[in-house]
Amino acid sequence: MNVFNRTAPTTPATPETDEMPVLRQRGQREVFCGLTGIVWLHRKIQDAFFLVVGSRTCAHLMQSAAGVMIFAEPRFATAIIDDRDLAGLADANEELDRIVARLLARRPDIKMLFLVGSCPSEVIKLDLSKAAQRLSRTFSPDVRILNYSGSGIETTFTQGEDACLAALVPDCAATGADADDRLLVVGTLADMVEDQFVRLFNAMGIEHVDFLPPRNSQEIPAIGPGTRFLLAQPYLTETARLLDERGCTYLPAPFPLGAEGTTGWLKAAADAWNVDAEVFDNVTHSGKQRATKAVSLYKQHLEGKKLFLFPDSQLEPLMARFLSREAGMGLVEVGTPYLHRQHLAAELAMLPPGTMLSEGQDVDKQLDRCRAAKPDLVVCGLGLANPLEAEGYATKWSIELVFTPVQGYEQAGDLAELFARPLTRRQRLKV
Repeated sequence: MNVFNRTAPTTPATPETDEMPVLRQRGQREVFCGLTGIVWLHRKIQDAFFLVVGSRTCAHLMQSAAGVMIFAEPRFATAIIDDRDLAGLADANEELDRIVARLLARRPDIKMLFLVGSCPSEVIKLDLSKAAQRLSRTFSPDVRILNYSGSGIETTFTQGEDACLAALVPDCAATGADADDRLLVVGTLADMVEDQFVRLFNAMGIEHVDFLPPRNSQEIPAIGPGTRFLLAQPYLTETARLLDERGCTYLPAPFPLGAEGTTGWLKAAADAWNVDAEVFDNVTHSGKQRATKAVSLYKQHLEGKKLFLFPDSQLEPLMARFLSREAGMGLVEVGTPYLHRQHLAAELAMLPPGTMLSEGQDVDKQLDRCRAAKPDLVVCGLGLANPLEAEGYATKWSIELVFTPVQGYEQAGDLAELFARPLTRRQRLKV
């Protein structure tokens, strides 16, 4: 039997581990390329540039995903690997050096340059790590040059951000032994969401708050044993590991989606800083009320509806928790590409007992389960959405949860509206 065309057995829950049973799947997958992370990363680090070393397909993907206008000058591009490179008729490293020199001469505003690997550059064994070191010697100290892989081979699209942030960690200076305790929020957030969280942390008395990635490459935070970090996204496994190696302390917490998740996330920091319970309640009370009220506007469209989540972004357990507990949806299956039990412990503990969890994918068998369950709403990747819509299912693209500001109290209503929208649209079309 071919191992790639079977579904692994369910791992049962045991009293010793108290783990929710998980159906582990190892089959054909429907995935989106990790290069896509550039679309939100290049907007965040405002003086950085992302140079994909790949094919024309990579270039078309980035242009389509970002919706770049013809007259715009975005902060990403593709160095095309063509037939001459593949045939060995041109020195790929010399070509890359020439392109980087021309790019930096044209764009003096670039202060950090990422060389982003792709499937084609990995196939021809182009060592972008050595290229980054070589180019750094040439252009330092004016430009920092780093590299990471955005290849879609064996990865999900959100892991592009993890690879990028992991490349930044070695660039973080070390804090001194006498440095004050600092809070580091890890994961790309919209600027307005960052500002909201800073105000809440400051109101609790947590004054030293840094973000990774920063808005500017010159603001890369210093880290060390006095750094405690919260993950804003669940897919930052490698980044968290590297921070741990640098002596930083991970604060376990649910993720800041909805009123409940945001409160739990803030509470993890408050407990680490010994914030008084009354102070915490005063700071978060009005935000929780606004979030709950905003979600209630869409609950009438979501409550009692059946939800099926295909594995795509690794945000699926968070979405399932929010939609089941705050919007009253029933969970048919919660699929996720990878399940990191340490980072998702708080989320899994809040899922309804008996929730069907699946890790990995065997897409044909999962489609069969979805059709048999006849869910009211399917959350999936772009490749499955149109075929399922044609079969009569209401769908929501999971990638929208990454592009859209959904974290925090003020965005809870927007988060609920994203899921209510396909259901209300379908209802209007029936009339």
